[in-house]
Amino acid sequence: MTNQGFPLYLFFSCLAMISAEETEKGSCYRIAPGMLAGVVLGDIALTILIVAATYYCASKRRIKKEKADKVYMNVRANCKQ
Repeated sequence: MTNQGFPLYLFFSCLAMISAEETEKGSCYRIAPGMLAGVVLGDIALTILIVAATYYCASKRRIKKEKADKVYMNVRANCKQ
């Protein structure tokens, strides 16, 4: 049986080799602090948006299920009498 972490290890090893080659060239792309802050804040905002949308959809589904369970329980209670 193969180790499941091997593909991930291989990917990061290749990524490390590529990044090592790029830094040896001597020319680095500079990112302004404002640009970096904007990217980080945008990432945080997008993450919060995705979490909120997921929570909204999951809570809607849970409410539908609870309503269906109530109807089912009432039907079972009516059948027993």
